[in-house]
Amino acid sequence: MSYHRHVSIITGASSGIGEALAYELAGQGAYLALGARRIDQLETVAAKCRTLGGKAIAVACDVSQQADCERLVGQTVAEYGRVDTLVNNAGITMWSRFASLKDPALIDQIMQVNFLGAVYCTYYALPHLKQSRGHIANISSMADKIITPGSTGYVASKHAMESFYESLRAEIADDGVTITMFYLGFIDTGFAGRMLDAEGKASGGISQQLAGTKQMSPADSARLIATATLARRRTVYTPVSGLPGWLFPWLKLLAPRWLERIGKRFMDEGGI
Repeated sequence: MSYHRHVSIITGASSGIGEALAYELAGQGAYLALGARRIDQLETVAAKCRTLGGKAIAVACDVSQQADCERLVGQTVAEYGRVDTLVNNAGITMWSRFASLKDPALIDQIMQVNFLGAVYCTYYALPHLKQSRGHIANISSMADKIITPGSTGYVASKHAMESFYESLRAEIADDGVTITMFYLGFIDTGFAGRMLDAEGKASGGISQQLAGTKQMSPADSARLIATATLARRRTVYTPVSGLPGWLFPWLKLLAPRWLERIGKRFMDEGGI
C-alpha cells in the first residue's frame, strides 16, 4: 500500500505540517492538490513535490471562503479526475484570555478557518470521495483533549470539528468513506509563535514556554499522518509532556480539576 497515483487534497499546504505531508506523499508518487492563501510559497512547495516524484498543483485557497473551497475541489477533479483523500489541515490559533480580546469577532475568524473551512472542503469533496470510497483526514489538536485556558476560540473550533465528523462518520459509513481524527501534541512548526493575541495580531504565543520542550518534527508528524490515513485508522493521539495522548480524555473525565490547574498555571506563566 502506498500513495502512488493517489489523489490527495491538502489544505494549509504552504508550510508546517501541510508542507511536510505534501513532501511525504509526493515521495510515494502521489497526485496532489495543494491549497493555501500564500500562492508564491505554495508554488514553491508544489515544485519541490514534483522533483520528489509526485504530481502537484497549487491552488490559492482561503478555506474560510466557501467559493475558494469549491474551486480547490473543482480544480483537483479537473486535473486528476477524482479525489481519494481530503486532508483538512489549515488552521489558526490564539493566545489570549477571552475577556482581554479587543473584539470577540476573533473567535468567529478562528471558527471560520478551523471548523467551517473543513466543512466547506468536505461538502464539495464528498461526492467525489463517495465515488472513490475515499478518506477524510482531519488535523485536530490535543488541546481538544486537555483543558487549555488562553485558547478558548481554538479549542472551541476543534471541539466543533470533532462533533461534526463524529456525526458525519455515521452518515457516510455505508458509502465506504472513512474518517481519521488526528489529535496532535506540540509539533515544531513555529505555529505556537504565530498565535493571535488580544488584538488579533500574530504574537510570540507560547514559543518561549516551548523552548527546550521535546516536540515532534513536521517530517515525523507527516509520516504518522500518511501511515494512519492509508490504514484508515479512526483516531490517532500523540504524546504530551511524555504522557500518551490517549490518556488525556480519561484524565479529563476523572480528574478535570487537576487538568484545569495545570492549564491555568501554563496560562499564568505565559503572561496573558
